[in-house]
Amino acid sequence: MAIDKVKLYLKAYGKDQAILEFQESSATVELAAQAVGCEPAKIAKTMSFMGKEEGDCILVVTAGDRKIDNSKFKKFFGMKAKMPKGEEVESLTGHAIGGVCPFANPEQANVYLDESLKRFEVIYPAAGSANSALPVTCEELENLSQARSWVDVCKEI
Repeated sequence: MAIDKVKLYLKAYGKDQAILEFQESSATVELAAQAVGCEPAKIAKTMSFMGKEEGDCILVVTAGDRKIDNSKFKKFFGMKAKMPKGEEVESLTGHAIGGVCPFANPEQANVYLDESLKRFEVIYPAAGSANSALPVTCEELENLSQARSWVDVCKEI
C-alpha cells in the first residue's frame, strides 16, 4: 500500500507518527475537510498532470479552494495542462486516485507547490491513501515533498 511507502519515507524526517488516518474516506477535498475538521481551503490537494516527456508527471499541490488556471499553467510549464487517465495515475505518481500526495513519489514525478497554500499556517495533504492526511506547515511541505519550486498556476473555484 502507498500509505506504508509514505510512512517509511516520512520516518526519515521524523514525521511518520504525525499521519492522521481516518475510518471514513478523505478522498475528496470536502471529505478530507470533514475528516480533519477544518475548512476545505486548508486541504492541500495534489493534482497530477502529464509531463513533457513520456512517463514524466507534474504534481501541483494547491489549496482546496483553488483549481488550475490553464493559461497560467501553460505560461509556467510551456505546455497545456493535461491530466493522466485514471489507470495512468498510479503508475505516474505512485499513488492511487484519492490518495495522490507529494510524498514518496517516483523519480519522474516533479512536485510544485502553488502560492495559494501560503496563506495558511497548517495545511493537510493526503499521505498515500484515500483516508489519510498529514498536518504540515508550508515550509515542512516544501522540504518533505522535495518540491522543485513555488508556482502561481491556480485560480479560485
